[in-house]
Amino acid sequence: MNINFKLIGTFLSVAQNESFRKAAEETNRSLPAVSMQVKQLEEQLGVALFQRTTRKVTLTQEGEQLLISARKALAELEVGLSHIQHAADVQQGHLSFACVPTIASTRLPAILTAFAKKYPGISVHVRELANQDLLEAVRRREVDFAIGPVPEKKGELEFAPIFVDDYCAMLPRGYQDNGRASISLRELSKLPLLKLSSSTAFRDHVDNALKANGLSHESNYEFMQVTTLVAMAEAGLGIALLPRVALPRRTPLKVVRIIGPALSRTIAIVTIRGHSLSPAAARLVEMCNQLIAPE
Repeated sequence: MNINFKLIGTFLSVAQNESFRKAAEETNRSLPAVSMQVKQLEEQLGVALFQRTTRKVTLTQEGEQLLISARKALAELEVGLSHIQHAADVQQGHLSFACVPTIASTRLPAILTAFAKKYPGISVHVRELANQDLLEAVRRREVDFAIGPVPEKKGELEFAPIFVDDYCAMLPRGYQDNGRASISLRELSKLPLLKLSSSTAFRDHVDNALKANGLSHESNYEFMQVTTLVAMAEAGLGIALLPRVALPRRTPLKVVRIIGPALSRTIAIVTIRGHSLSPAAARLVEMCNQLIAPE
Protein backbone atom coordinates (compact mmCIF):
# COMPACT_ATOMS: atom_id res chain seq x y z
CA MET A 1 0.00 0.00 0.00
CA ASN A 2 1.48 3.33 -1.09
CA ILE A 3 0.54 5.87 1.56
CA ASN A 4 1.45 9.53 1.19
CA PHE A 5 3.31 10.41 4.39
CA LYS A 6 1.96 13.95 4.24
CA LEU A 7 -1.46 12.42 4.91
CA ILE A 8 -0.07 10.64 7.98
CA GLY A 9 1.30 13.94 9.24
CA THR A 10 -2.09 15.60 8.84
CA PHE A 11 -3.79 12.66 10.58
CA LEU A 12 -1.40 12.96 13.54
CA SER A 13 -2.07 16.67 13.87
CA VAL A 14 -5.87 16.17 13.90
CA ALA A 15 -5.59 13.24 16.36
CA GLN A 16 -3.31 15.07 18.78
CA ASN A 17 -5.36 18.29 18.69
CA GLU A 18 -8.73 16.48 18.55
CA SER A 19 -9.74 19.20 16.14
CA PHE A 20 -9.61 19.76 12.39
CA ARG A 21 -9.52 23.53 12.92
CA LYS A 22 -6.53 23.41 15.31
CA ALA A 23 -4.78 20.98 12.97
CA ALA A 24 -5.26 23.42 10.11
CA GLU A 25 -3.70 26.20 12.19
CA GLU A 26 -0.82 23.97 13.29
CA THR A 27 0.02 22.76 9.77
CA ASN A 28 -0.63 26.15 8.17
CA ARG A 29 -3.24 24.68 5.84
CA SER A 30 -6.84 25.56 5.16
CA LEU A 31 -9.56 23.66 7.00
CA PRO A 32 -10.94 22.15 3.74
CA ALA A 33 -7.42 20.99 2.81
CA VAL A 34 -7.00 19.21 6.14
CA SER A 35 -10.41 17.57 5.84
CA MET A 36 -9.63 16.46 2.27
CA GLN A 37 -6.30 14.90 3.26
CA VAL A 38 -7.85 12.94 6.12
CA LYS A 39 -10.60 11.78 3.76
CA GLN A 40 -7.98 10.65 1.21
CA LEU A 41 -6.17 8.65 3.90
CA GLU A 42 -9.40 7.01 5.04
CA GLU A 43 -10.25 6.09 1.43
CA GLN A 44 -6.80 4.55 0.92
CA LEU A 45 -7.09 2.53 4.13
CA GLY A 46 -10.74 1.67 3.60
CA VAL A 47 -11.74 2.58 7.16
CA ALA A 48 -12.94 5.62 9.07
CA LEU A 49 -10.28 7.10 11.35
CA PHE A 50 -12.35 9.72 13.16
CA GLN A 51 -15.83 10.03 14.58
CA ARG A 52 -17.00 13.55 13.88
CA THR A 53 -19.68 15.46 15.80
CA THR A 54 -20.47 19.14 15.92
CA ARG A 55 -18.60 19.42 19.23
CA LYS A 56 -15.88 16.81 19.20
CA VAL A 57 -13.52 14.78 17.02
CA THR A 58 -12.56 11.36 18.41
CA LEU A 59 -10.58 8.46 17.03
CA THR A 60 -12.21 5.24 15.91
CA GLN A 61 -10.66 1.95 17.01
CA GLU A 62 -8.76 1.81 13.70
CA GLY A 63 -7.68 5.42 14.18
CA GLU A 64 -6.28 4.60 17.61
CA GLN A 65 -4.28 1.71 16.13
CA LEU A 66 -2.88 3.98 13.43
CA LEU A 67 -1.97 6.65 16.02
CA ILE A 68 -0.03 4.12 18.11
CA SER A 69 1.82 2.81 15.03
CA ALA A 70 2.56 6.28 13.70
CA ARG A 71 3.97 7.45 17.04
CA LYS A 72 6.22 4.37 17.26
CA ALA A 73 7.43 4.97 13.71
CA LEU A 74 8.17 8.61 14.44
CA ALA A 75 10.06 7.68 17.59
CA GLU A 76 12.23 5.22 15.62
CA LEU A 77 12.80 7.86 12.95
CA GLU A 78 13.84 10.42 15.54
CA VAL A 79 16.34 7.97 17.05
CA GLY A 80 17.78 7.25 13.60
CA LEU A 81 18.03 10.93 12.74
CA SER A 82 19.69 11.60 16.09
CA HIS A 83 22.32 8.93 15.39
CA ILE A 84 22.97 10.41 11.96
CA GLN A 85 23.28 13.90 13.44
CA HIS A 86 25.69 12.68 16.12
CA ALA A 87 27.77 10.97 13.44
CA ALA A 88 27.77 14.15 11.34
CA ASP A 89 28.85 16.12 14.41
CA VAL A 90 31.47 13.41 15.20
CA GLN A 91 29.95 12.99 18.66
CA GLN A 92 29.58 9.22 18.52
CA GLY A 93 30.22 6.29 16.19
CA HIS A 94 33.11 4.09 15.17
CA LEU A 95 35.64 3.79 12.38
CA SER A 96 38.17 1.22 11.23
CA PHE A 97 41.38 1.74 9.30
CA ALA A 98 44.51 -0.19 8.38
CA CYS A 99 48.10 0.99 8.67
CA VAL A 100 51.51 -0.42 7.81
CA PRO A 101 53.47 -1.28 11.01
CA THR A 102 56.30 1.21 10.40
CA ILE A 103 53.78 4.06 10.52
CA ALA A 104 51.54 2.55 13.20
CA SER A 105 54.31 2.13 15.76
CA THR A 106 55.89 5.55 15.25
CA ARG A 107 53.30 8.13 14.15
CA LEU A 108 49.90 6.80 15.21
CA PRO A 109 50.28 7.12 19.01
CA ALA A 110 50.35 10.94 18.93
CA ILE A 111 47.64 11.13 16.27
CA LEU A 112 45.19 8.79 18.00
CA THR A 113 45.79 10.45 21.36
CA ALA A 114 44.93 13.83 19.86
CA PHE A 115 41.89 12.34 18.08
CA ALA A 116 40.60 10.70 21.27
CA LYS A 117 40.83 14.01 23.16
CA LYS A 118 38.94 15.88 20.45
CA TYR A 119 36.37 13.17 19.62
CA PRO A 120 35.95 11.00 22.74
CA GLY A 121 32.69 9.47 21.50
CA ILE A 122 34.32 7.80 18.47
CA SER A 123 35.71 4.28 18.86
CA VAL A 124 38.64 3.44 16.58
CA HIS A 125 39.76 0.01 15.37
CA VAL A 126 43.29 -0.11 13.94
CA ARG A 127 44.57 -3.03 11.87
CA GLU A 128 48.35 -3.28 11.45
CA LEU A 129 48.88 -4.99 8.11
CA ALA A 130 51.65 -5.56 5.60
CA ASN A 131 51.07 -3.51 2.47
CA GLN A 132 49.46 -6.19 0.30
CA ASP A 133 47.04 -7.21 3.03
CA LEU A 134 46.34 -3.55 3.71
CA LEU A 135 45.36 -2.88 0.09
CA GLU A 136 43.16 -5.97 0.06
CA ALA A 137 41.38 -4.82 3.23
CA VAL A 138 40.51 -1.53 1.49
CA ARG A 139 39.33 -3.32 -1.67
CA ARG A 140 37.04 -5.56 0.40
CA ARG A 141 35.74 -2.53 2.33
CA GLU A 142 36.81 -4.13 5.60
CA VAL A 143 38.21 -0.74 6.66
CA ASP A 144 37.17 2.86 6.01
CA PHE A 145 40.63 3.76 4.69
CA ALA A 146 44.28 2.84 5.07
CA ILE A 147 47.67 4.49 5.54
CA GLY A 148 50.47 2.97 3.48
CA PRO A 149 52.94 3.36 0.63
CA VAL A 150 51.81 3.99 -2.94
CA PRO A 151 52.33 0.83 -5.08
CA GLU A 152 53.32 0.77 -8.74
CA LYS A 153 49.88 -0.49 -9.80
CA LYS A 154 47.03 1.43 -8.20
CA GLY A 155 44.07 -0.43 -9.71
CA GLU A 156 40.71 0.80 -8.44
CA LEU A 157 42.23 2.36 -5.35
CA GLU A 158 42.89 6.05 -4.81
CA PHE A 159 46.03 7.36 -3.08
CA ALA A 160 46.23 10.83 -1.53
CA PRO A 161 49.94 11.47 -0.73
CA ILE A 162 50.88 12.67 2.76
CA PHE A 163 54.69 12.75 2.68
CA VAL A 164 57.78 11.24 1.05
CA ASP A 165 59.71 8.88 3.31
CA ASP A 166 63.45 8.50 2.55
CA TYR A 167 65.19 5.14 2.96
CA CYS A 168 68.14 5.06 5.35
CA ALA A 169 70.97 2.81 6.43
CA MET A 170 71.92 2.51 10.09
CA LEU A 171 75.66 1.98 10.44
CA PRO A 172 77.14 0.24 13.51
CA ARG A 173 79.89 1.86 15.57
CA GLY A 174 82.68 -0.16 13.97
CA TYR A 175 81.90 1.09 10.46
CA GLN A 176 84.25 3.82 9.25
CA ASP A 177 81.78 6.35 7.91
CA ASN A 178 84.20 9.34 7.86
CA GLY A 179 81.38 11.72 8.70
CA ARG A 180 79.39 10.81 5.62
CA ALA A 181 75.66 11.62 5.36
CA SER A 182 74.86 9.07 2.66
CA ILE A 183 75.87 5.69 1.29
CA SER A 184 75.47 4.27 -2.21
CA LEU A 185 73.33 1.28 -3.02
CA ARG A 186 76.37 -0.38 -4.62
CA GLU A 187 78.41 -0.07 -1.44
CA LEU A 188 75.51 -1.43 0.62
CA SER A 189 75.25 -4.48 -1.62
CA LYS A 190 78.72 -5.53 -0.49
CA LEU A 191 77.98 -5.24 3.22
CA PRO A 192 76.09 -7.45 5.70
CA LEU A 193 72.54 -6.12 5.56
CA LEU A 194 69.69 -6.60 8.00
CA LYS A 195 66.31 -6.33 6.28
CA LEU A 196 62.67 -6.37 7.14
CA SER A 197 60.61 -9.40 6.12
CA SER A 198 60.05 -10.09 2.43
CA SER A 199 56.31 -9.61 3.05
CA THR A 200 56.80 -5.84 3.35
CA ALA A 201 56.60 -3.33 0.49
CA PHE A 202 59.79 -1.72 1.82
CA ARG A 203 61.76 -4.95 1.39
CA ASP A 204 60.37 -5.44 -2.13
CA HIS A 205 61.35 -1.90 -3.08
CA VAL A 206 64.93 -2.35 -1.85
CA ASP A 207 65.35 -5.73 -3.56
CA ASN A 208 63.89 -4.38 -6.82
CA ALA A 209 66.23 -1.38 -6.69
CA LEU A 210 69.23 -3.66 -6.28
CA LYS A 211 68.11 -5.78 -9.22
CA ALA A 212 67.38 -2.74 -11.42
CA ASN A 213 70.92 -1.49 -10.84
CA GLY A 214 72.53 -4.82 -11.66
CA LEU A 215 73.35 -5.54 -8.03
CA SER A 216 72.68 -8.61 -5.94
CA HIS A 217 72.77 -9.34 -2.27
CA GLU A 218 72.00 -12.39 -0.20
CA SER A 219 70.77 -11.38 3.24
CA ASN A 220 71.45 -13.81 6.04
CA TYR A 221 68.96 -12.14 8.36
CA GLU A 222 65.50 -10.70 8.06
CA PHE A 223 63.11 -9.62 10.79
CA MET A 224 59.40 -8.91 11.17
CA GLN A 225 59.69 -6.16 13.79
CA VAL A 226 61.55 -2.86 13.44
CA THR A 227 62.64 -2.95 17.10
CA THR A 228 64.26 -6.35 16.59
CA LEU A 229 66.03 -5.18 13.44
CA VAL A 230 67.45 -2.13 15.21
CA ALA A 231 68.52 -4.16 18.24
CA MET A 232 70.46 -6.55 15.98
CA ALA A 233 72.19 -3.65 14.24
CA GLU A 234 73.08 -2.08 17.61
CA ALA A 235 74.57 -5.42 18.63
CA GLY A 236 76.84 -5.25 15.56
CA LEU A 237 75.22 -7.99 13.48
CA GLY A 238 75.02 -5.83 10.36
CA ILE A 239 73.65 -2.66 8.76
CA ALA A 240 69.94 -2.04 9.22
CA LEU A 241 67.85 -0.71 6.34
CA LEU A 242 64.73 1.24 7.28
CA PRO A 243 62.45 4.02 6.06
CA ARG A 244 63.21 7.27 7.90
CA VAL A 245 59.84 7.38 9.66
CA ALA A 246 60.68 4.09 11.43
CA LEU A 247 64.04 5.22 12.81
CA PRO A 248 64.29 5.16 16.61
CA ARG A 249 64.60 8.55 18.32
CA ARG A 250 67.67 7.43 20.26
CA THR A 251 70.28 5.04 18.94
CA PRO A 252 74.08 4.76 18.91
CA LEU A 253 73.91 3.87 15.20
CA LYS A 254 74.91 6.38 12.52
CA VAL A 255 71.97 7.12 10.22
CA VAL A 256 72.73 7.95 6.56
CA ARG A 257 70.57 8.30 3.44
CA ILE A 258 70.71 5.74 0.66
CA ILE A 259 71.74 7.24 -2.69
CA GLY A 260 72.81 6.16 -6.18
CA PRO A 261 69.87 5.98 -6.65
CA ALA A 262 68.11 7.75 -3.80
CA LEU A 263 65.38 5.48 -2.47
CA SER A 264 62.12 6.58 -0.92
CA ARG A 265 58.43 5.73 -0.70
CA THR A 266 55.35 7.93 -0.78
CA ILE A 267 53.01 7.43 2.16
CA ALA A 268 49.36 8.05 1.32
CA ILE A 269 45.77 7.74 2.49
CA VAL A 270 44.28 4.79 0.60
CA THR A 271 40.57 4.64 -0.29
CA ILE A 272 38.28 3.10 -2.89
CA ARG A 273 38.02 5.47 -5.85
CA GLY A 274 34.78 7.43 -5.60
CA HIS A 275 34.12 6.29 -2.01
CA SER A 276 33.08 8.98 0.49
CA LEU A 277 34.47 8.77 4.00
CA SER A 278 32.23 9.02 7.05
CA PRO A 279 32.51 12.33 8.97
CA ALA A 280 34.58 10.63 11.70
CA ALA A 281 36.95 9.00 9.20
CA ALA A 282 37.30 12.30 7.32
CA ARG A 283 38.29 14.09 10.54
CA LEU A 284 40.92 11.45 11.32
CA VAL A 285 42.32 11.72 7.79
CA GLU A 286 42.59 15.50 8.22
CA MET A 287 44.51 14.94 11.45
CA CYS A 288 46.83 12.44 9.72
CA ASN A 289 47.62 14.97 7.03
CA GLN A 290 48.56 17.50 9.71
CA LEU A 291 50.52 15.29 12.11
CA ILE A 292 51.81 12.14 10.45
CA ALA A 293 54.86 13.47 8.56
CA PRO A 294 58.23 12.95 10.28
CA GLU A 295 59.62 15.87 12.26
